[in-house]
Amino acid sequence: MPCLARHGRPWRRAPATRHIGALPLRNITPGDHPLSGLRGLADHSWHQRGRCHGLDPATADRLFFPGPRNRAAIARAKQMCSTCPVRQLCLTTALDTDTKEGIWGGLTEAERRPFHEKAEHRLDYARIHAVLNGRDIRLSAAERNTVARHAASRNWSPRHLARLLRVNIEWASDLLREARQDITYRDLCWAVHQQAEEDGIDLTDLPNVEVPPQRHTHELVEELREAA
Repeated sequence: MPCLARHGRPWRRAPATRHIGALPLRNITPGDHPLSGLRGLADHSWHQRGRCHGLDPATADRLFFPGPRNRAAIARAKQMCSTCPVRQLCLTTALDTDTKEGIWGGLTEAERRPFHEKAEHRLDYARIHAVLNGRDIRLSAAERNTVARHAASRNWSPRHLARLLRVNIEWASDLLREARQDITYRDLCWAVHQQAEEDGIDLTDLPNVEVPPQRHTHELVEELREAA
């Protein structure tokens, strides 16, 4: 039931919509999305809950950044990490920031290497959804490209995408251009396969013919012009 504002006129809450330039962000950054459980890039509050919190800086450096042959220091650091309540957050931070030196989350540099290699190819839709809802979350290259394709399909401007990803406009423009190219090539491929299916042609039986780049480019331009 609407409450009465001054002068007795009904007052209603405005819809949760924000604007970036002339672009409405309804249902993108309304501020009422559920918590994702993901740590924002600027959130360092977990440090205070770590078992290493309060250590003398020199002691912490010797303990968590030991030489590769200092097995005693590595063992002491691992023992402290084993009962740390924020061990997983510590490891996630190292992966998110691509920090490869030292012991994080109870793992040495060598032990974390496989996780670093996988992190750049990660495709976590919870992270993508959080970024689309305005959260400042670290994204892998695959996740960032997914956001860019979403932006391209909705015809977002580079400025809109740049603010969402916290990157400069030039980088956002490059991401959008590449995403639009991917979408165009995908649609052309689907069109070719659909036409081949209607004509009863099995594309897997066709010989692999090398197409000259000039001819391929000309035909692609013609197809794009006809599609427009």
